[in-house]
This record gives sequence, structure tokens and C-alpha cells, in this order.
Amino acid sequence: MSNSTSVVEELLSAIPQLRPSLYFKTSLTALSHAMEDHVLAGAAESLVIASFQQERFYLQEANRYLRIAELTDQVYVLSALGTSFVSRSDNYETVAFDTTDALTQEWHLVVIGADYTACLICRERSPEPATSGHPLDQTRRFEGIWTQDPYVSQRAAIILLDRIAGYRPDLADKLAIARQRYIDPTLAPNEQLDGSGGPDPFTQRLVTYLQAGQYKLLKAYKAISAQERRERLVNSITSVVRQSLDADEIFAKASQELGQALQVCRCLIYPCTATDATVMIAHQHLNDTAESLLGETWPLATNPLFDYIQDTKETIAIADTQSRESPFRQELEAIRPLIERWQIRSWLIVPLTYQDRLVGLIELHHCQLQPHEWSEDDTALVDAIAAQLSVAIIQAEAYTNLQDLNQQLAALDRTRANLIAITGHELRTPLSTIQVCLESLATEPDMPNELRQIMLQSALEDAERMRKLVQDFLTLSRLESGRVEWNLESLSIQECVDLALSSIRSSHDSAPRSTIKVKIPKQVPLVRADGEWLVEVLAKLLDNAQKFTPTAGKITIQVTRPSPTHLQVTVADTGRGIEPSRLHVVFDRFYQEEGALRRTTGGTGLGLAMCRQIVEGLGGTIWAESGGKDKGSQFHFTVPIAQGKLDGRSSRSAKTVKKQPATVPGSPSVLLDD
Repeated sequence: MSNSTSVVEELLSAIPQLRPSLYFKTSLTALSHAMEDHVLAGAAESLVIASFQQERFYLQEANRYLRIAELTDQVYVLSALGTSFVSRSDNYETVAFDTTDALTQEWHLVVIGADYTACLICRERSPEPATSGHPLDQTRRFEGIWTQDPYVSQRAAIILLDRIAGYRPDLADKLAIARQRYIDPTLAPNEQLDGSGGPDPFTQRLVTYLQAGQYKLLKAYKAISAQERRERLVNSITSVVRQSLDADEIFAKASQELGQALQVCRCLIYPCTATDATVMIAHQHLNDTAESLLGETWPLATNPLFDYIQDTKETIAIADTQSRESPFRQELEAIRPLIERWQIRSWLIVPLTYQDRLVGLIELHHCQLQPHEWSEDDTALVDAIAAQLSVAIIQAEAYTNLQDLNQQLAALDRTRANLIAITGHELRTPLSTIQVCLESLATEPDMPNELRQIMLQSALEDAERMRKLVQDFLTLSRLESGRVEWNLESLSIQECVDLALSSIRSSHDSAPRSTIKVKIPKQVPLVRADGEWLVEVLAKLLDNAQKFTPTAGKITIQVTRPSPTHLQVTVADTGRGIEPSRLHVVFDRFYQEEGALRRTTGGTGLGLAMCRQIVEGLGGTIWAESGGKDKGSQFHFTVPIAQGKLDGRSSRSAKTVKKQPATVPGSPSVLLDD
């Protein structure tokens, strides 16, 4: 048979006025030996019932019970069934119970004699979390009754004799003798009955001394365990910090380790600064009862607790967010909806600081109904972790900055290489032409006038080409260094387009060019820009489109108003197109779709880079779109509107221009569209 009822519970139920006490294993061992010594020292026979949790505990005391059995024939020893412990009748009666019986969690000893009576009825308590992993028996604790009161001792003996009868029915006659000899049915309980020891002052003082020593020892074990746990966790996170410079990996590991170590409902770790309004929660530890905050936007600017952290850089420990006695009650009331939404009952917030600068936060939440008191060990552990994570954040920032610097250095190196390749090519070619022309003119005085004129014209054109190259370098340098003074004024976008068209007509040779179509609404606001630079952008985009669009292709300039504050200008062509993967680099310096030294068109690759600098300097944005190779390109840029002003271009003037398109021989034809 197996009995799930505790003997301790059964005794307390039979005698409700009993009050159980807490005992350590060492104290119970001393009490048991004192009770056994009374039997060994006495001359009269006694009833002795002992119950051991496991066989190994019985084996430690087996010799004592052999000696006791020599003095009395009423000795009963109970223990869980084992390899050498079975039910049998030998020097004394052994009773083996099932390993599922409640007796496996209990420690009992009852002695009833003519001149001495005592009982020890205890049940082992579950170990505390701080000592659950400690193997020492000294940390084991029991709860129950130790008394020398005859009535209590006899009631405990009756309960145990009933248990023995259930396991050993063959002992019915012997058990009847024990009841008749040692149990007095007429005995009444003492009015002062409380189960607190008995008249033996030596034993009482011994137990008191042992209990005090055990409390001190348990406290020391807790401190050692807490220190061990803290060092183990800190070492674990330190190891991650040393092995990785990835802040996300470090935070993910730290939140899981810390949350599990403190058994909280929710552990959040995130980087932040004093100026952040919100953060996105990317790392958390979560138990089964709490709701996840992963991916949620966590408010900071509207949280008074965050303001307190910024000002003091101190830890905030709130045991009960519902308490009106909390020193942070005003701050908590301001964020009550947040607390209710995420069911935060107890809150611990620890700042991550570096050189008195806030770099992040650790938050621990308890979400159960009962408040949780944050201990000094808890805060000390989190503070130790915070110190490591603060260093990790700074290291991650330094590593990121180093990567950015490396990328910038790589970009500068590419720029240097492109500069050498392109300028070498762009300068060497015209210089070679100029040199050949001048040498021919100097060494051939009888050269025909027609050929002489061709030589001079070629030298002049290549000299102009070199001048433009140098000018582009100087202009881009001014733009990138921020040394340009913008002369902003209200301008007509139509006039700027007309000036850009005139500019490309005057610069192109007599070779046939593709048609340019202009689409500008009749009523369009004036723009706020620097006219000279805006015309430069339009001219460069149109010139770029002309280079990569065949004669039969089309180029379109279109003006739209996508927002109340900006106009959008689009220069679209049906030419060569751009690979989608290259759209993000076309505005880089020296970018060439065909490569620096195998181009079919001229240019340094500075034009689009200059366009980006100009547009951004005017307060707009620029970007490119293309469907891919041979699918054309679209270059878009925005320019701010001069508020409250409209282009005064009349309907009549637009129609006049449309009827008489501005074309010149050898230049691209231009069609205006309302």
C-alpha cells in the first residue's frame, strides 16, 4: 500500500492547538540521538518507532537500533524499500514502504516509556531557490513538532502504528500488545499544550544553540550562493562581450541569462540616450505568463521614471506599482495606462552608464498579482551586469565607428584610383591632340589654310574640354566643402528650363540629337532657388540624357507638384538605361556606367555628383529610376516652392512658343506642351 497523507498533517489535524516549528537537519539529528540515548540509558522497556526517508539514512543509524533492540522488544523501524532494507522480523521489526508514500518526505521518532516520553514528527520543506543547487545536508530544513508531552507522543504513536499495520498485517498481535502496554486511552491533553519541547532543559538549550548556528550557517550559504550566482552570470556575459562586438548578440544573451537567474516575468535590455523619445524593444526574456514586448515601441520621453534616471543615474526599485506609499507614486500615476497595459506589478530599472553618460537601460518586470520585494542581492547582481553591458555598448559603438571609417577610407581610396584613371585619360587625350596640332603648325609652314584652320579648331576644342574638366573639379570641391553661398530668390521653373535648353544647344556640335519634349503646366508656382545653380542641374541632366539616348529616341522634361511644399522635375529618356542594382551609386563621384577607360561617351563622372550636391543644397532631393538595360532612365529632383507665388506665364505666351518651336540647325528640337 501507499499513503499520500502526511503524518505531520494528520497529527496537526488531530490536535489543532499544536504549532509546528522549523528545524534544520543537524538539530533533528541531535534531538534523535538525545531521545535514543534516554532509551539506551534507561532500565525500563520502551516503545520505539523510527521512520527514515531513505535506506541510506537508516544505514547510518542501524547499529544504534541493534543496541536499543537488546533493551526492548517493541522497536519498529520504517524506511523506503531498498536493496538491503525490506520488511522482516529480526532483532527488531523493519517496515519497508513504497517510494511514493508521503513518509519519504518525513522524519519521525517516537519514544514512550515508563519514565520518559518524547516524539519528533517532521516533514522536509522544499529548499529555497538560493540553496536549491547546494548539495550540503546542513541546508535541509524540516517543519514539525518536537515535544515530551505524553498525550502528543501517544497520538503520534497511534498514527504510526496504524501505518505499520497497513504495511505489515502480520504484526497485528504484536501491535496490539504495544497499544495495550503503552497507549493510555484515558489520557487527556494538557491545557498548555503547544508542542514546544518539554521539561528537559539540557536538550532544549542544545536545540536552541543548534538552531541559532544553523540559521547563521544557512545565511552564509545563501550569501555564498548569491555571490556564486552573480559571478557565474557576470562571467557568462563577460565571455560573450569578449567574443563578440555585436551589441544585439550581447543583449540577447544577457536578457535571457539575467531573466532566468532572477526568475522575473520580463527582462528588457536596450540601448538609449538621454535625447531618445522612444526605443524599439528588440531583446527580452519572457516567462509563460507575461505578454511579449518584442517589436513594441517603448516610450521614454513621456516616462517620468526615465527623467529621474537621466538626472540621477541611480537604480529605481519599485516593489509595488499599486502602492500609494511608494516614493515614486506621482511618477507612476503619470504612466498608469502603461503599467496597466503591460501588467507591471514590480519594477526594477537599472541605468547603463559610461563616464556619467546614459547609454542604455535594464528593466525587470514582475507581472503576478502579489508584489515582489527586490533584494539587495537582486540589485547588486543587476548592477554588476549593467557595468559589463555599458562597456559592451561603448565597444560596439567604437567598432561601428571604426567600420564606418574603414568604409570611408575605402571610398576615398576608390575615389583616388578613379581620379587618377579618369583625369589621366581626360587630360592626356586633349593634351596629345593639342601637342600634335601645335607641332604640325610649327613644323609645316606651308600647310594649306584649310588644314591649318582644322588644326587650330581642334586645339581650341580640346583646350576648352580641359578647362571644363578643371572647372568641374573646382565646382564639386566647393559644393562638397560647403563653401557655396546660395543666392535664393523666387524663380520661374519655365525660365530655368529655357535657359538650360539654350545652354545645351550652344554647347553641342552639329551632330543630330534626339528630340526634347517639355511638359510644364500653365499655372505652376514659383520656386525658391538659386537660378544659376538650378539651370546647371537641368543642363547637366539634359546633357547626360543626350549622351545616352540615340537620335531616334526621346527626352522629356516634366514638372509636377507632388506635395504642397515642393515641385518635382523629371528628366526622362528612352536611351540606354541603368541596371537597377546600380541606381544607388550613379550619383557617386567618378561613377561611369561603362567603366573609366572604355567609354563610348566623354565625361568625368562628376556631373551627377554635382547635381546631388546642388539639389540637396537647395533643400531638395534627387533620385534615379530605370527599368534596366535599354529601357530608358528617369532622373527626378525636387525644389522648394516660393510660398504664395505663382508663375505669371500666360496662356498666350505658352501657345505662341508651342506654335513656333525653338529649333536651330544641328541642335536638338524642342517641343513645349501645356
